[in-house]
Amino acid sequence: MILQDVIERLQLRVLTNATAFNQVHIYQGYVSDMLSCVVAGAPNGCVWVTLLAHSNIVAVATLLEIPAIIITEGAQPDETTLARANEMQIALLSTPLPSFEVVGRLWQMGIRANNRMSEFL
Repeated sequence: MILQDVIERLQLRVLTNATAFNQVHIYQGYVSDMLSCVVAGAPNGCVWVTLLAHSNIVAVATLLEIPAIIITEGAQPDETTLARANEMQIALLSTPLPSFEVVGRLWQMGIRANNRMSEFL
């Protein structure tokens, strides 16, 4: 799925500079609020769902080549985090919805868990 479609269908607010969202493909998703779990388990290129909004999310996304982070429950990153995300070309997206609901909607859209988890589904 194209990131632009995810943004539109979930009515996400784009917090960072607009990039070519129609050229970013999202096949998998990951949800966690523990950075160590994301580092250990999130697949490269996924969309990450979290309620965290501090600057460390950009560092982790950069490390794992995660192109987009959906920040839930209305949490808002500070200007430093936004600037770093823009610099690293990580899309920060916001929604008032809880993480659980966002993940459910992503699942309905065809975005699934990473391959290591598929054996449990």
